[in-house]
Amino acid sequence: MPAIAVDNLTKSYSRGLGGAGRVVALSGVSLAIEAGETVGIIGPNGAGKTTLLGCLLGFLRPDAGTIRIDGRDVDDLAVRAATGYLPERLVLDRWMTGLEFLHYHHALARLPAARRTTDCHALLDRVGLERVAGQRRIGKYSRGMLQRLALAQALMGEPRYLFLDEPISGVDPAGIGVFREILASLAASGATVLINSHQLAEVERVCHRVVFVKQGRVEAMETMRAGAAHARVLRVRLSTEQTPPSVGQLETLAVEAGATFRGWTPPDARFAVADDAGATRLITTLLTAGLPVIEAGAEEGRLERLFTEPATGAQR
Repeated sequence: MPAIAVDNLTKSYSRGLGGAGRVVALSGVSLAIEAGETVGIIGPNGAGKTTLLGCLLGFLRPDAGTIRIDGRDVDDLAVRAATGYLPERLVLDRWMTGLEFLHYHHALARLPAARRTTDCHALLDRVGLERVAGQRRIGKYSRGMLQRLALAQALMGEPRYLFLDEPISGVDPAGIGVFREILASLAASGATVLINSHQLAEVERVCHRVVFVKQGRVEAMETMRAGAAHARVLRVRLSTEQTPPSVGQLETLAVEAGATFRGWTPPDARFAVADDAGATRLITTLLTAGLPVIEAGAEEGRLERLFTEPATGAQR
């Protein structure tokens, strides 16, 4: 049995006062997510991603179809007790200190009072918030600090199901590193994580699978390698005024620069590089060899292409 099973889910909204008919937000969505998977939900604005998340959390009631989490209804108390949620729009009690906020939610979750202070300090440490920040009023927090505090609350009680809506919005690079470590530990523990985000590079990095939603339907699924470093594809345009290089020459220069040759369709050559430094080495190597480079740029990623390719409904 999948950890999360969504079958033929449909949800629509009234157009409001004076409007005729209804707006369909989800139309026949079906998903099966296994325990321990980290799954990204991506798609254009208005695609139905937030509605899907709302249905999974039990905030919205679908018109048709079913959702089962651990074989239970989404509003089953056992499911709710095992669920953590980080919303996109953070509405926190700004008059509280960060530590008071965590203490309050620890009590609401009916976790043992004897562990309250220890658990809450451990959560601050886990999300990279200094303990002195826990003594500060939330109203004084930066956006990134608010995001870390909300993530700490979502992690309370070691949830088996975690729903994250734009989890790294406003977070600095150090915070993103902490986020990746947390997701890796959650996957290792068997927790199931759903991420709704427009940060495609990060989604590609941390997710096992990515679901592309468009106009209320699942248009594609991409299998990723969670935690893997993804090579950057660099497109290099060469002048057509000189004799074009051979494939063998491009392959040799790529190896010399520590890159990988991916293809040659004049006037564009494609290479895979590890990072910005690798791109610089490659361009320097090509120029030193006398190749007439006139333009170079990163090729759009595999997830970005989902937004521009015709819908196929294919699973990859």
